[in-house]
Amino acid sequence: MDNEILRRNFTHNSIKTILSISLLEHLCATDLLAAKDKYTAKKWLHAVHEIGLNVKQTDISQIQWQKQIEELFQNKIELNELLKLINFDQIEKSAKFVDNGARSIRPKLPRSNGYPERLAFGSQVFALKKGRSVVPHGHNNMATAFIVLKGNFHGRHYDRISDEKDHMIIKPTIDAKFGPGQTSSVSDEKDNVHWFKAEDEPAFIFNIHVLGLPNKISTPRRTGRLYIDPEGEKLGDGSIRAPFIDSKKAHQKYG
Repeated sequence: MDNEILRRNFTHNSIKTILSISLLEHLCATDLLAAKDKYTAKKWLHAVHEIGLNVKQTDISQIQWQKQIEELFQNKIELNELLKLINFDQIEKSAKFVDNGARSIRPKLPRSNGYPERLAFGSQVFALKKGRSVVPHGHNNMATAFIVLKGNFHGRHYDRISDEKDHMIIKPTIDAKFGPGQTSSVSDEKDNVHWFKAEDEPAFIFNIHVLGLPNKISTPRRTGRLYIDPEGEKLGDGSIRAPFIDSKKAHQKYG
């Protein structure tokens, strides 16, 4: 009887060991594959440049650009590599925070030694104190994307359903917490309005933007931001009639 129990215990423990080793090998292989799938900073910057050209030339839709840029941000570059690419240490050391809204800082991306000399997109880093916001605003003729570099944010997005003379009809699409490495995007076609509030400090977001995109409406729109108050009249279908406001009022209320 004792021998039978010992034999069963030995068999049980052996199976557990084999399964543990198999699981460990699988996890290691998965990590290696994920690491191999990452781009170098140079390859990543070229890829961001290429999809910027593609959306400008309407070779891809703005929604396709959003999917591709979020994939590049989230899965194709390590956050540490992105921080090195934009020289984040220097940005953080020299950042001069403001008491309302966000400080915009222009990173110096490499333009030689095989990097694109002229980029199809612009870039900036937003630096915020706790409780300060990238205030609610929509966009004309633009596709933009964010990735959180440091700190945590409460992020909100809204689809832009239609425009009235003094209002924008919007509908909430995203209401979530964003931490380092998390990303979102905006275009004329999807999630056009966004609003990010820092929940701790210092908090930094890296933004890229492709400007001057053609829009699908008959009335021309001037490229740029449109500030709104998302706490407008709530409509029956879940949408909101948000008044247009100027930058000063937006920062007074939400900055």
